[in-house]
Amino acid sequence: MKSMKRGIALLAVMMMVFITAACGGGKSSTEPASSGGGESGEKTYSFKLAHVTPTNHMWHLAAEKFGEELDKRSNGRMKVEIYPNSQLGSEADMVQQIQSGSIDFGFITAAYMSSRSPSFAAWFAPYAFDSLEEAHEARQSEVAQKILATLDQQGLTGLDYLFAGQRVMLFKDKEVKKPEDMKGLKLRVTPSPPMQDFYRSTGASPEGLALPEVYAAVQTGVIDGMDMDLDAAITNKYYEVVKHGAVTNHMVWPAIALANKATFEGMSDEDKQIISDALAAAADYSVTTRSAQEEEFKKTLSDNGMNIYEMKADQFKGQIEQFDKKYGPTDPLIQEFIDSVRQ
Repeated sequence: MKSMKRGIALLAVMMMVFITAACGGGKSSTEPASSGGGESGEKTYSFKLAHVTPTNHMWHLAAEKFGEELDKRSNGRMKVEIYPNSQLGSEADMVQQIQSGSIDFGFITAAYMSSRSPSFAAWFAPYAFDSLEEAHEARQSEVAQKILATLDQQGLTGLDYLFAGQRVMLFKDKEVKKPEDMKGLKLRVTPSPPMQDFYRSTGASPEGLALPEVYAAVQTGVIDGMDMDLDAAITNKYYEVVKHGAVTNHMVWPAIALANKATFEGMSDEDKQIISDALAAAADYSVTTRSAQEEEFKKTLSDNGMNIYEMKADQFKGQIEQFDKKYGPTDPLIQEFIDSVRQ
């Protein structure tokens, strides 16, 4: 009887082995039905990406482009769900979530990242670039890559930079034609030390108001103007409360594409390359699209009653020198960056 039971059990095991082999067992349950073979082709991903801007901003459009490129380059194995407009909290909250792995990617401003790694302040060197395209090219420089690498000890991987225009100056009532005209003006400036120091060097008083408070603050005279970019001046309708716009293009405005380090490093080399290439395509799309809109944005603001004019870099020679003298010695990477852009 015992021999018969053992025989039945052995037969059952053999049948299970046969069925498993016939069905191609041993492959990942996440494998697409039409996998092209190879280890990297067996895994699918559903990523989460967060950023602070509204859906009509260039960074959101770049995030959408990133998603399209991921889908195409991975043959549908990689998908990304985008959380715009601070849906998942402040930038500090988002970075913490990327570190913990609950978010996979973030487009985080260099202004915020400079509070976590001071080397990112290099990007706010005034008049470092003549054009957005020039800044875009510089993102691939050796020093730019070294700055990204400073995040390695924070559970983060810095993957790339994406640009959304350059900074301009908007003034409620006063037509500012030279830095000296800014003395005593209260201006909303992103609470980033290098940005605020630049404005202090003109004699202005920078105020670190939250962005949702800016419109009312200008309207009621709490502030006299702001540091902004042209597209935000349109999407936030600041032309309703400010009369003058000085197109200074005095600083670039990069976002840092971040990933959870453990997640990224755990991928195959092929999958990591797909992500890097998709981000590069999104960065190219962002700078090409935004540069083409410059004249359109100026015209839109003029058509809405703003006085739009230009101020040149040579008017800010003293401010440039002050920035370089103060920030260069604070960090070898900042000094290397300054040396490379001032050649």
